[in-house]
Amino acid sequence: MYGVPHLVADGPSGQSASEIRASKGHRRIAMLTAYDYPTALALDASGLDLILVGDSLGEVELGLPSTRDVSLAMMCHHLRAVHRGVTRTHLVGDLPHDTYRTPHEAVASARALISAGAMSVKLEGALLAQVEAIIADGIPVMGHVGLLPQTHTERRRLGKTADEARQILEDAMALDRAGCFAIVIEAVDAEAAAAVTAAVAAPTIGIAAGTGTDGQVLVITDLMGQLPEPPRFVTPKANMFEMVIDAGREFAREVRTADGSPALPR
Repeated sequence: MYGVPHLVADGPSGQSASEIRASKGHRRIAMLTAYDYPTALALDASGLDLILVGDSLGEVELGLPSTRDVSLAMMCHHLRAVHRGVTRTHLVGDLPHDTYRTPHEAVASARALISAGAMSVKLEGALLAQVEAIIADGIPVMGHVGLLPQTHTERRRLGKTADEARQILEDAMALDRAGCFAIVIEAVDAEAAAAVTAAVAAPTIGIAAGTGTDGQVLVITDLMGQLPEPPRFVTPKANMFEMVIDAGREFAREVRTADGSPALPR
């Protein structure tokens, strides 16, 4: 369509995008992020529906101040690592900030993520021309409404006012009509998120948006307690931050006492 060869890597054998879209009303959808090979191996064995290599990696993996600092090259690097560990789960890649400003750029960036191992791509906002161009190129698209970390400077719950709720609903319905196979709803009032879920044919996947969506997504770093202060809406399943501290201390103690050196104090 744009004079560039369509590059598609051999991908995981997980559900297709059309199968995920058709699951609405039949079962709830579970999605977690992954950014590295060991995590991908483990999550691929856990029975998830989708694994997302999200641009959240900028903050939780690379220590960058914002997802806006993540480049397409960074995304492809992490996608390739995750792809090596995934054989059973649908793998989604985030299109990073300023890589889909036009339909042509969106297609080129989406192809780069597919070549790195993604089965589909996700973008933020009701950018219908970009969505339609990517889908026309044969690449499935996941939408994203509500809080859009790539462009919002203030992190707060949206959809509490009638105007905000209406805009989120209109954006989601437009993405649904454009052919998105699923739509993430982030940091949206639970009632507004449930209204969106009822209005669209695509399954909705919530994060900090109540339980009235068709599924849920979390950042694996938050779920596993890998940072000292997880978000308030997450109940970590482990405290990996303290576990790593304890393991490091134990290792240091063993090393320093092997030759009679004093142990590392707790």
